[in-house]
Amino acid sequence: MSVHLEVARVWGIGIRIHASWLLVFALVAWSLAGGYFPEEYPGWPALAYWSLGAVTSLLFFASVLVHELAHAWVARRHGLPIRSITLFVFGGIAHVGREPADPGVELRIALAGPLTSLALAGLFGGVWLLVRGEPLAAAPAIWLARINGIVALFNLVPGFPLDGGRVLRALLWRWTGSFQRATQTAAFAGQAIAAGFIALGALSALGGNVLGGVWMVLIGWFLQNAAAATSSQAGLRELLRGVKVSQAMTHDCPRVPGDRTLDRLVHDEVLGAGRRCFLVTEDGRLRGLLTLHEVKAVPRERWSGTRVEEVMAPLERLAAVGPDDDLFGALERMDDADVAQLPVVAGGELVGLIGREQILRYIRARAELGV
Repeated sequence: MSVHLEVARVWGIGIRIHASWLLVFALVAWSLAGGYFPEEYPGWPALAYWSLGAVTSLLFFASVLVHELAHAWVARRHGLPIRSITLFVFGGIAHVGREPADPGVELRIALAGPLTSLALAGLFGGVWLLVRGEPLAAAPAIWLARINGIVALFNLVPGFPLDGGRVLRALLWRWTGSFQRATQTAAFAGQAIAAGFIALGALSALGGNVLGGVWMVLIGWFLQNAAAATSSQAGLRELLRGVKVSQAMTHDCPRVPGDRTLDRLVHDEVLGAGRRCFLVTEDGRLRGLLTLHEVKAVPRERWSGTRVEEVMAPLERLAAVGPDDDLFGALERMDDADVAQLPVVAGGELVGLIGREQILRYIRARAELGV
């Protein structure tokens, strides 16, 4: 089974579930059916508890999805691409293609999720008021009202990767004028909060609440990793500040005809010359780009009968950058397009190629030189 499974598309955004979502869905349903509902509403048949637990768990994750869609809607309104939304063991995350251009946009995107969760809490609370005389409808409504309120408040904790961390970064960014400093501070706050969760979870487990303690430790571990990743990305942005694409791009990307078979290409160019990307041309005209990613997607037994032009990324799907463009911006464009390389074009002519490999080499060279 794939780690991620796309189950739907909303506004062209892929909605994916992580394998861990199945575990937490089952745990939420089990805790409701085996604990909360029997304690609050005794005397029902077991089938009613389990059916209601499953439905309520689905509605909870639907609420999480609506929370993330709110982030995505505001981001798209400000021209930021959303690659996908993933539901996983700790809730959900909207994968924004690049960072906002100003703190006001960052603040609006960050607040959209918690405000939506608060609205959902009010909505389910209103439903409970209307149906409180019908326990089968009132039971999930009041639980969903409470849990959405908790989700809203928890997400406002001021540390990355929570929405409150993004709010903190937006405010610090506006006050200091430095995106880098604001990001590092918010990420540090996130790591400190994560350490607090881990410590409290360990104490709770030692005190006898093993399941609750382990859950808090896992939440802390997740927050710690996400905050550290945010800090690393901010460091990368600072490292590449002012660096142009021309300083890292390569001119060594051979041109190959579209009618060449994959087995001949691999034999001559990949294994024979160690090359990993190819410009596909016809009569001197660029038609597309082929990398090892496309080659590996074809089963090896089909290489002899598959031509390069059948699996290349066609020209119309290729984003391009200029030699004077910002290198970190080029990396963001690769993320937006979900590609590993981009052609570099100047004056309508292809002058080179920039890829993640070239960027890593540039970073490594700077590190070795102590720059």
